[in-house]
Amino acid sequence: MSIAENKKAFFNYHIEERFEAGIVLSGWEIKAIRSGQVQLTDGYVVIKDGELFLIGARINALRSASTHVKPEPDRTKKLLMHKAEIRRLIGKVEQKGHTLVPLNLHYKGGRVKVDVALAKGKAEHDKRNTIKDREWEREKGRLMRTKVSSTGNRE
Repeated sequence: MSIAENKKAFFNYHIEERFEAGIVLSGWEIKAIRSGQVQLTDGYVVIKDGELFLIGARINALRSASTHVKPEPDRTKKLLMHKAEIRRLIGKVEQKGHTLVPLNLHYKGGRVKVDVALAKGKAEHDKRNTIKDREWEREKGRLMRTKVSSTGNRE
């Protein structure tokens, strides 16, 4: 079950590989995620000292958060993956143009997981082509619907 998605990632990057990682969260963050107070749009993943960290993902605290906890919405969150996978990612990220972006948050076995993608940035003309293709698919669907409704039967 998906909690939050980063739709901008598919527009701004060519997604090459996907990985699933665990995420270290505190109690108030879990409660906020369960109520849908999370945003991945500006998030990205960095590698420091052989560990992965999610930066820029915003989790807004609930009003009913504990009084003794000072919630920080943009806190850096540690991601959990096997060491061999991290080493493989480090090798690929060091190549020119590759980066790690979060794609979505979801539940798996009662735990919150994040899908991380190895991605390469799109050029401006690639983004324009994506927009053009999306608009053509939309127009094609409209034409098919009007053709079906005008003939009265399906062809």
